[in-house]
Amino acid sequence: MLKVKDIHVSYGSIEAIKGLSFEVNQGEIVTLIGANGAGKTTTLQTLSGILKPTKGSILYKDKNILKMPAHKILPMGMAHVPEGRRVFQQMTVMENLEMGAYIHNKGKEMDADLGRVYASFPRLKERRRQIAGTLSGGEQQMLAMGRALMSRPELLLMDEPSMGLAPILVDEIFEIIKTINGQGTTILLVEQNANRALHIANRGYVLETGKIVLAGSTKELLESDEVREAYLG
Repeated sequence: MLKVKDIHVSYGSIEAIKGLSFEVNQGEIVTLIGANGAGKTTTLQTLSGILKPTKGSILYKDKNILKMPAHKILPMGMAHVPEGRRVFQQMTVMENLEMGAYIHNKGKEMDADLGRVYASFPRLKERRRQIAGTLSGGEQQMLAMGRALMSRPELLLMDEPSMGLAPILVDEIFEIIKTINGQGTTILLVEQNANRALHIANRGYVLETGKIVLAGSTKELLESDEVREAYLG
């Protein structure tokens, strides 16, 4: 579904991504793990069209989207749940979800999409008239995920969904990620909680300073002395 080949991304004179190559197959959960500053968020922002690489190729469903703007990538079926939730703070939960559906905002279809999101996130239905900025951190994370699902993504990019959440909410978020994948959505997961990410993913890549230094099945990575020492404690 996604093939990234030799991409380079710079912030001014600083090269943040240095020849990154990886792939995601349909139906998988693939995780990118690494320390702060490794290039994980930059990678997702590049895939979704927010940042532009200086070289390389990004094939999504066999089409090169390297130079494509973000607003054209979303309708192709790739949605991005950004780091830090980034919900529309002054809008209601319902209005945030409606924003996620703007690419196909049709009455009955949107009602069906809302029904699916509310089935996955019952708390959002309870709080649908509440201002998003007054939600808890966990509820805002659910809203960010629900908003992305309203665009009916085939590939969901998720950036640090467990960041700042209490352990009980982390459990809930990871269960929801597994459910979304089980319903047919392919997921590329960036996550600093390497242990949790590797226990729900099929495969993983380890990033260090903009380069992939290890790759394999999650079983192989969990058994790697290098991964255990650096990321699993």
